[in-house]
Amino acid sequence: MADYRQINHSELDLILDCLRQTLAIDGDVVEFGCYAGDTSVELASVIKNIPDKWLWLYDSFEGLPEKSEADLSTLGWRFKEGELKVSESTIEHKFKKLSLPDPVIKKAWFNQLDPKVDLPNHISFALLDGDFYDSIKTSLNLVFPKMSQRSIIVVHDYHNPALPGSAKAVDEFINFHRNLIFRVQGNLAVIEFPANY
Repeated sequence: MADYRQINHSELDLILDCLRQTLAIDGDVVEFGCYAGDTSVELASVIKNIPDKWLWLYDSFEGLPEKSEADLSTLGWRFKEGELKVSESTIEHKFKKLSLPDPVIKKAWFNQLDPKVDLPNHISFALLDGDFYDSIKTSLNLVFPKMSQRSIIVVHDYHNPALPGSAKAVDEFINFHRNLIFRVQGNLAVIEFPANY
């Protein structure tokens, strides 16, 4: 049975492979929708020895927001408002236990973030795991102006039947930005910014 709440091992391998491709690129690493921080510590482990490359984590820490019409599916009983709620201290404890550098943690709904204040100036890698249409759309629009040449965005849940809004938001974004390199691998959408971008 599929696990609708966690990034599985094959997905994590692809995410980390994409991250490693961007290590020499100017910019920080961001994760929108970090939940309990299990993927966050994996990202941090990869970049921990790279000077001046920081990990930024974004989450409401209030659980899932209300679904929009774009998020409705026959599996509508999954992912209800308020589910997947964790505290910032859960993540902070994991980083401390593993002796990883502290990430920059921003507690907010994505649509409350100010890109001039709450995001790094340049992003080399972005993992977007906001589950719902509005969350993915908003996070794509937030990171897009900050992405460096040859940077990569990975969006989780692209082929998750319980979360159709994720694919809808990605498809709209790609249809508007046709000069980007786009592929789907399993449940992940991978968006690459070309060298001449």
